[in-house]
Amino acid sequence: MNRTGRFIVLRVLVGALAFSFAQPIVAGAALAQAHSDHSATGMPGMSGMTPPATGTIPPPATSPAAVQPAPSLPGPPPGFSGNTEVVKPSDPAKAAGWPSPVSDNALQTFLLFDLFEFQHGANVDAARWDVLGWVGGDTERIWFKSEGRYNGVLRAGEMDVQVLYGRLISPFVDFQAGFRYEQQLSWDNGLGRPQAVVGVQGLVPYGMELEAAIFVSQNGDVSGRATLAQDFLLTQRLILQPRFEINGAVQSATRYGVGAGVNDIEIGLRLRYEIVREVAPYVGVSWLKSFGETANLRSVAGESTSVFQLVAGIRMWF
Repeated sequence: MNRTGRFIVLRVLVGALAFSFAQPIVAGAALAQAHSDHSATGMPGMSGMTPPATGTIPPPATSPAAVQPAPSLPGPPPGFSGNTEVVKPSDPAKAAGWPSPVSDNALQTFLLFDLFEFQHGANVDAARWDVLGWVGGDTERIWFKSEGRYNGVLRAGEMDVQVLYGRLISPFVDFQAGFRYEQQLSWDNGLGRPQAVVGVQGLVPYGMELEAAIFVSQNGDVSGRATLAQDFLLTQRLILQPRFEINGAVQSATRYGVGAGVNDIEIGLRLRYEIVREVAPYVGVSWLKSFGETANLRSVAGESTSVFQLVAGIRMWF
């Protein structure tokens, strides 16, 4: 290799060495410059900024996009006066002058002649009635009841009158308590006795009408009566009603023709036709049977202990 070739190789080697030593020197200079900028500004890469004077705080350097304006609240509705009191809307029914649809405190009256009939059987003709009525409201009422039978031929029979206070204890049942006066209808034994009454009356399951009561006399004699009836609509006006009644007593009261145990039962079947809803004539049959000591007392008095009768009457309510 001549002199010129050796000179070119030497220059290449010197250039390579110079490049390899220049890279760490440049990196060290850049790091030193960054450290000096951080010391002056507190943030890297923010050279050329002079620190603020003592006692002043510069505003934050934020971009306009980073600051969101506060949402504006909706204004009051038109016509709002600032009064927050709740105003009850006016009742259109009152404004039109209409009556209230519910009158719970109104005083009402009702009178029903459930049975008002003539009974005809073998050697027995009798009049029979079962009347009830009330005055009051939906939950509390004063009741009036009367039930009896009078045999015109034998001039014998019995009747009672009740005055009761009633209060609704379920949607269809009233609890009743009050006073009853029982009277024997006879020329030679027209005795009567007062009694306290506790009972219930109303509709029971399957649409049956129940009337049940316990009677306690002034001497402590306890007796009771229960009646079940149900209406079957053959048409809108023609109605068939089976009826069952039972009377009993705990103690004997022979002076009043009452023996201990079951006194009697009555089973009836009546067919009525409603001329109007308030008036309905009817016809039917009834069977009355006495038992035990009561049957013996009635036999002594000349009454029959088992009577099958044809009945005809009218049912009315007002």
